[in-house]
Amino acid sequence: MDFSFTTKEEEFRHELRTWLEENLPEGWLDGTSKVSKNEGEYAIFLRNWQRKLYEGGWAAIAWPEKYGGREATLMEEIVYQQEMVRVKAPALVNYVGIHMVAPTLMQIGTEEQKSKYIQKILTGEEVWCQGYSEPNAGSDLSAIQTSAVKDGDRWIINGQKVWTSFGHLADRCFLLARTNRFDKKHKGITVFLLDMNQPGVETRPIIQMDGQHDFNEVYLNDAIAYDAEIVGEVDEGWKVTIALLMHERTGIGGQVFTLEQQFNELVSLTKELKEDDQPLMANPLVRKEMIDLYTRTRGSLLNYYRNLTKTLKNGHPGAEGSMDKLMVSELTKELLSQSISLQGHQGVLWKEDAITANSYWQDNYLYSFGQTIGGGTSEIQKNTIGERILGLPKDMGR
Repeated sequence: MDFSFTTKEEEFRHELRTWLEENLPEGWLDGTSKVSKNEGEYAIFLRNWQRKLYEGGWAAIAWPEKYGGREATLMEEIVYQQEMVRVKAPALVNYVGIHMVAPTLMQIGTEEQKSKYIQKILTGEEVWCQGYSEPNAGSDLSAIQTSAVKDGDRWIINGQKVWTSFGHLADRCFLLARTNRFDKKHKGITVFLLDMNQPGVETRPIIQMDGQHDFNEVYLNDAIAYDAEIVGEVDEGWKVTIALLMHERTGIGGQVFTLEQQFNELVSLTKELKEDDQPLMANPLVRKEMIDLYTRTRGSLLNYYRNLTKTLKNGHPGAEGSMDKLMVSELTKELLSQSISLQGHQGVLWKEDAITANSYWQDNYLYSFGQTIGGGTSEIQKNTIGERILGLPKDMGR
């Protein structure tokens, strides 16, 4: 494998790096930014940031040019992820829309749907969420019970969704509902492009253990969707669901590079924190832990590059993405746990009491548990690896 980048790719990196230096919020790079954490104000800030990305041509680089993208190569996408991680760029508020919904509409949607939704997704004018999981249908999406009943040219939708990321900010929802009941659970599901700003949709916050509000419960009480808002065919939504999930699981690269960056920051922490007037890194037990984490962090990166090489040869991602997802999410949680342990009793302090700026390690440690769930739990990833890579028999419980 050749890990070097071509001259063209390095020119692409320089162009992006220059743009970021000129357009990131004031004080962002030196840590003096005064971005408000008030939920309403922060939501406006994130929408404005996406609008700036769009105006600079950086909101959706992999999209076709006719939709406002750059038709970036896979390697240019890797460069993009590396640079965004390097500067800890603001979150993409319309991540679901840009990386999942729009690519699925380009692949399966009608011309009317492409014309109506894709441009607004790119600009951030319409934020999207994903209505998949339900209280009794998480990893097993085929068990959904939310129903849609036809009434003329419209559908009456009732049910509940949970763990809906950015649902409180969303204008539209890529929603799964059961429109028929067949012997096979995967049949009879339809995908709707639901308007979230209607009386029949109620969003309730789920406050995470890190105090943040990213997830929501969504209650649907006679919510309305129309025939024109169906993606694909009625009762054949499982094919659409799989198409969207394939787009969702191609974003692991950013997590790999974030893990690498967090390891380097952890090494710096061991040099800053002291025990008996000596840096923690002087302790041989700490050095042993750092060597172990380095070996596995580096291994996860090289494994990602190996799978990336296969994708470049085949032209499409394979089941190996589950290996990357499993390794990175579990190792991230372990690395961040180690960061808390290294701080000793002070590791349990949070917010303004934390010894590190803005409780960076505490916030990320609490958030890391969700990374082993979102995008497919670690258990589901192990099943995929066992069945599709190792050739083991299918899980008898499914």
